[in-house]
Amino acid sequence: MESLVIHTEDGDFVATYSEQGLARLNFPETSREQFVSEAASAVRVSEWHDITAKALKEVLHGRVPEKLPPMDLAVGTEFQQSVWQAMRQIKTGQTRSYGEIAAIIGRPKAVRAVGGACGANPIPVLIPCHRVLAAHHRIGGFSGGMDWKRRLLGRERAQYFQ
Repeated sequence: MESLVIHTEDGDFVATYSEQGLARLNFPETSREQFVSEAASAVRVSEWHDITAKALKEVLHGRVPEKLPPMDLAVGTEFQQSVWQAMRQIKTGQTRSYGEIAAIIGRPKAVRAVGGACGANPIPVLIPCHRVLAAHHRIGGFSGGMDWKRRLLGRERAQYFQ
């Protein structure tokens, strides 16, 4: 595993790579405290880092990334991976509810489990869990915190209720 810092106008994110691709993306508030020592020890530059940095900056500006890096989602269960794949299909500016995601993956009663999978998403922003809302377009929770969720949805001009 190799961790590298991505400097953005919104703070410093930390991207962690495995041999298969991007494995984790941490928000600035957690990144600097928890992962900066690991990032500082990273000597070899990942071949995917430039793609990750560009894609992250595009999403942070409310745009669709031209290209995403390969992603290593082996950390997730089969169920979590199906939720993460469904979230990747949500277009910029659109939202889905936890219930809609549950229905999309063929598990309509697994609404709470979908919420858990969203919270366990190792690559927030690029796997857009911020676009998943609670019932009736209520904002719901977010692993990066509510300020980040509002900021990302606002930049994408997505509609939601407080």
